[in-house]
Amino acid sequence: MARHVMEALGMTRVVIEDGKVVEIGEPRVKFCPLFKKYRNIDEFNESTIRENMEYRISHFGMCTESRQVRMNDFLSFGISELLSMALQKNILDSAVIAADGTGTCVVDDPEVVQGLGGRISGIVETEPIGSVLDAIGRERVLDPVRTTIDQFGGVSKAFAMGCNKVGVTITKADDAELIRNAFGWNVAIFAVHTTGTSMKDALRLFEFCDVITACASECIRNVAKDRALLQAGTKIPVYASSEFGKEIILSKLKDLGKEPATNEDSQPYPLN
Repeated sequence: MARHVMEALGMTRVVIEDGKVVEIGEPRVKFCPLFKKYRNIDEFNESTIRENMEYRISHFGMCTESRQVRMNDFLSFGISELLSMALQKNILDSAVIAADGTGTCVVDDPEVVQGLGGRISGIVETEPIGSVLDAIGRERVLDPVRTTIDQFGGVSKAFAMGCNKVGVTITKADDAELIRNAFGWNVAIFAVHTTGTSMKDALRLFEFCDVITACASECIRNVAKDRALLQAGTKIPVYASSEFGKEIILSKLKDLGKEPATNEDSQPYPLN
């Protein structure tokens, strides 16, 4: 039985087994302006969450052998979009991400970064999906047998593969600090899935990361008022927390013909 666990759509625990949604928890966040804009979802509840997850399974094979692994940009300033652009422009030469069917993997194809990372959120646990492993190359997966999620291990693997400028997504301040202390500024650290971050950890993320997404985090937003070097996006802000992060976001803004943002036009509810 193939089992995959995610925190998605308002930090809701969702379990998928053999291509079926078998468990839906309680959402911590009830409303997200991005899901309202792109999927017209007014409230996260069991019905809307199930419908969205089943849509992902049926339309691009999430958590199944039918999984599509390539995609062009979807959001303007999603983390996968920033990583994809950084690869396209040789700002980075690889991205360490975690996805369904692979766990932690090292990717250098912008469309694969977008296809894997842009279609999921908050992957907690996953099992091997043979078609996905074959599509991206088992040699690029940290542990193709157990599909472990270990971003520190993924960065170590990237450098062992000969990469020189590595981007990595993390969800915990502990991982950001560990990676920064071990690999210095040869790694661009992108903080994702930050809803529920404490004030202490929000401060640490701004100390050790390059780019941070606000998600539904009140603490991230509060720290950003003093610590962010730049903001992109007005629905779910993305912040530059280092000069390198600023360079990456400015490059994306230039591509889109947009200016940095200074406010939010709507927020998730409630902030956590």
